[in-house]
Amino acid sequence: MAAPLRTLCCTALRHSSRCFTTTCGTQAGIKWRTENGLARSGTEYGPMTDLPDWSFADGRPAPPLKGQLRRKQERETLARRVVNLSSEVDKGMEVWREKQEEAKRMQERNKSLLLKPKGNLLLKKNK
Repeated sequence: MAAPLRTLCCTALRHSSRCFTTTCGTQAGIKWRTENGLARSGTEYGPMTDLPDWSFADGRPAPPLKGQLRRKQERETLARRVVNLSSEVDKGMEVWREKQEEAKRMQERNKSLLLKPKGNLLLKKNK
């Protein structure tokens, strides 16, 4: 009795196999959006995500939603990071310039410490 059951299960598995794909899924229109300078999806940024969904009848704005507050916080954090990294680059460039100037001064100092020509060589050099 176990043999027919095993045959039945193996036959069912062979006929019900699924095809798996290894390609990644892409959103519709992502290529067109990036070529035209838009976000990859319609929900990353823009008026549909940044503007409020509603307002009061008397014209007062609606309180910001959690997603809007989160995106605002992320933007502020990113802006602070950009400013910090920019100041680090400026400091690094200043240190590099100072090192270059110091190396140039040391080279000129070493050149001035070299032996000077004397006697006939000095007279020939001045003419």
